[in-house]
Amino acid sequence: MKSLHDVPAPAKLNLFLHITGQRPDGYHLMQSVFMLIDWCDTLHFEKRPNGNVSREDLTVKLPADDLITRAAKLLQQYTGCAQGVHIAVDKQIPAQAGMGGGSSDAASCLLALNQLWDLKLRLPALEKIGLQLGADVPFFLRGQNAWVEGIGEQISPLTLPAAQFWVIKPSSGIETPLIFAHPALQRATKPVTMSDFAAVPYDFGHNDLQPIAQAMCQDVSKALELLSNSGIYGKMTGSGSAVFAHCTTGMKPSPVPDHWQLRKCSNLEVHPLQGWASSDS
Repeated sequence: MKSLHDVPAPAKLNLFLHITGQRPDGYHLMQSVFMLIDWCDTLHFEKRPNGNVSREDLTVKLPADDLITRAAKLLQQYTGCAQGVHIAVDKQIPAQAGMGGGSSDAASCLLALNQLWDLKLRLPALEKIGLQLGADVPFFLRGQNAWVEGIGEQISPLTLPAAQFWVIKPSSGIETPLIFAHPALQRATKPVTMSDFAAVPYDFGHNDLQPIAQAMCQDVSKALELLSNSGIYGKMTGSGSAVFAHCTTGMKPSPVPDHWQLRKCSNLEVHPLQGWASSDS
């Protein structure tokens, strides 16, 4: 195999995000449901014999040492692989949105290079590598919608009804560390159960990060107002700044300002790359 083209990296939405505590080491304890959607980046891989890792940005300019490049280099270090790769990236998932775009790219990169370089690593090994890149990467590697707890490491697959969602991404973004460090962040939400969520999966809970994000970024409130003015209840995903709402009627949000993004997305039952690595340990 010399190349792999059109490798998808889907975004996710947090259907709710509750902060239930904080550990002595500073990590926050949380409960959430991560749901895959069909808003995707697309990656293209061409094998190189010299061990060099290079990247070409087809759309949005990415940082030199982004998660895709770091994932490839970390995989080389972990396996001792001497092969290289050139990666072309069609970036569509917006940055600083709370949609997991960077983590999803890293996961798809690991899965693709595991195939392209014929490494035959199993999923637990890839998850170990992925966790060094970001807490959300193992979720994307496992490839199923999931109930997530702890600091993000407790991942339980779940089945969600097929549905569509309006997603609005303002032009501005939010730095995640600033939200988690904010003294006003609610850190003691009462834990809930999976059965609580299952009763009303698309109308459950809240996002504890949302009030802080709204105070830091007026565009989050403006995006939510665009939904509410159309009679649609929305909430923020992840640490923002994107917001979303379940499509239950024919109502459509008002037009968004220039340089904002509005998209109608469908949820995914499984990740398009599920099965690219064996789950056996």
